Amino acid sequence: KKNLKMIAVDYSKCTGCKTCEAVCSAYNNPVIVNGEKLPGLGNPKFSKICVHTFNPDVDVPNVCVMCPDLPCVNSCPVEPEPKTGKRAIYRDEKTLTIKTDMKRCIGCGNCAKTCAEKRTGIIEIDPNTGKPVGICNLCGGEPQCVKHCPFNALSVVDVNPNRKFYGKSPEKIAKTLAKQWYGISNLGGVK
Repeated sequence: KKNLKMIAVDYSKCTGCKTCEAVCSAYNNPVIVNGEKLPGLGNPKFSKICVHTFNPDVDVPNVCVMCPDLPCVNSCPVEPEPKTGKRAIYRDEKTLTIKTDMKRCIGCGNCAKTCAEKRTGIIEIDPNTGKPVGICNLCGGEPQCVKHCPFNALSVVDVNPNRKFYGKSPEKIAKTLAKQWYGISNLGGVK
C-alpha cells in the first residue's frame, strides 16, 4: 500500500520568491511549439501552489495537503459512478492525488467551500468554467516546486495530519509565525 504524499514547507527557509509558482504553472500548462512539448509561460495564476505574503514579512506557500479524510471529495453532491465509485472529485488510485472529472463536475463549488472552511482553502473555482482548480497533482511524482526551490524550503513527505501546520489556512500559519518571529499577532498583508 502506497503512502499519501504531500508537499511540506519549511517556513524558516521560504523567502517568498515564488519560483514554486512559476515552475508549477510552466510544467502543468505546457505549450506545443513546432510539434515539441515545452514548458508554458509560468503564469502564477495557473499554479497549483500559491505563496501568500503577509506583513510583517511572513511568506506562506499553500498547496493541497492530500487529506486522508477527503473533505472536498465527501462534499461533492455528484452520485458516485457505480463501476468506479468516483464522484466528480476523487482520489486517483495511481497517484493518490485529488482529481476532478470535468465532464461530471456540476460546478457547485462545494469542494472549494469545504476546503476553505476545513483545511487550507487551496481549491478555487475557475471563473470561466465554474469548475475547481488549484489542486496539486504532485507533477506525476516529481514535484517541480520541490525540485526547483532555490532555498530547499519545500520537500515531499508522507501525509501526517499531526504535523504542526497540517491543514491550516495561510492566515493561521502566518499569525503563528508572526507571533513566533516578531512577537506580534496583528497581520496587515495581502493574500
